Amino acid sequence: MKKFIGPVAVVLVVLLAGLFWWRYYFVFSEGIKAGNLNYFEKKGFLFKTWEGRLVQDGFQSPNPGALQSNEFRFSASGDSVALILERAGGKFVELRYKEYLNPIPWRGASEYVVTDVVEVDNANRSVLPIQ
Repeated sequence: MKKFIGPVAVVLVVLLAGLFWWRYYFVFSEGIKAGNLNYFEKKGFLFKTWEGRLVQDGFQSPNPGALQSNEFRFSASGDSVALILERAGGKFVELRYKEYLNPIPWRGASEYVVTDVVEVDNANRSVLPIQ
């Protein structure tokens, strides 16, 4: 019986480590989102992370007949990205991001983590009217 406790414990630890990695470090998707930077701030109780919201052109609606703007809430990966986004408030930006399955407090409050700022545009872009 004692011969099996060691290997079973090792297998259990490896499985738990793999599950932890999959839930918190596996990149589910990555891509680019574009829109107007609504806000960007550093906040948190124990871990101070950079959090922001991008308002995208167009509308979406969870309920038929209702209108709601597309919002992309994100966390920033580091101070180099944060430095660029701090100066881009209200401007049109394109952000490269990675989506994780679950957030981690020291990485940010969102599943979406911005890793790079592709473009910051000063031009005023407007939403086309709905016809």
